[in-house]
Amino acid sequence: MQFRKLGHSSLSLSALGLGCMGMSEFYGARDDEESIGVIHRALDLEVNFLDTADVYGNGKNEVLVGKAIRGRRDQVVLATKFANMRDEAGNFLGINGRPEYVKQACEASLRRLEIETIDLYYQHRVDINVPIEETVGAMSRLVEEGKIRCLGLSEAAPATVRRAHQTYPISALQTEYSLWSRDPEDELITVCRELGITFVPYSPLGRGFLTGRFKTPDDFEAGDWRRNNPRFQGENFQRNLDLVRRIEEMARGKGCKPAQLALAWVLAQGEDMVPIPGSSHVPHLEENLAALGVTLSAEDLKRIDEVAPKGIAAGERYPEGGMKVVNR
Repeated sequence: MQFRKLGHSSLSLSALGLGCMGMSEFYGARDDEESIGVIHRALDLEVNFLDTADVYGNGKNEVLVGKAIRGRRDQVVLATKFANMRDEAGNFLGINGRPEYVKQACEASLRRLEIETIDLYYQHRVDINVPIEETVGAMSRLVEEGKIRCLGLSEAAPATVRRAHQTYPISALQTEYSLWSRDPEDELITVCRELGITFVPYSPLGRGFLTGRFKTPDDFEAGDWRRNNPRFQGENFQRNLDLVRRIEEMARGKGCKPAQLALAWVLAQGEDMVPIPGSSHVPHLEENLAALGVTLSAEDLKRIDEVAPKGIAAGERYPEGGMKVVNR
């Protein structure tokens, strides 16, 4: 395993983390025992960076992760998030960055995870009705209380990141980044590097699409969230499938799987990148980790840029409502 530093902290992260969201919701049926097996296998392979959130499975994902790491807490750098609120039925209620809610949400996550301290605590989405300084100030008080170690933001705009970092050091910024979501290259990655903030790409495999496993929209289960995502619908699906075929062709030339090529590309963008591909099956986890052995030359990277230039993906990365709450 290769390791990369978390911001200005003393923590080291495995170069590839494990996103746990899909184990509990959004991408089809749950199998908690298999998911726990995936987490255990990841830890055995020295993956030490696990990512969850209070909103995933409406708290169930944190419970799952907490159960999986019992007796192995010292092997894990654990990240979770707050701000997205849902009711008991799972309906989205809005975004909350109020100081009193920050503390309340943190304590609830600690109980579900069955731990004393969260290593990396993210504001999942920015609450535009609460100054970022107030939210981050409340998060910093949780550091003083020993409830969290490091602060993170998710889907925050460059100006917001700067303001937050002036209030208290931000260790990580998590934002969607992959061969078909390259918007962070405009300014966000540059700001993170200027401030010494680790960049954590989520969905580095394009929500699984860049693996080449999906050939038609019918390949997704009936309740799969991707059926409602613009990139997986109608003409967009077919246009994006053309991109995947080109990536598959390049991967064959490199003697690797398309998922490995896509992950190797993200890793090659800098030592401050720690992507967190998700997986609910051990073979997929092991396939992803093999990307660490894929070396891309300058010529490879140039060709990938030609095949998958910025803006190549057809369709927005979220439905309209989701796009309103990112990058702000």
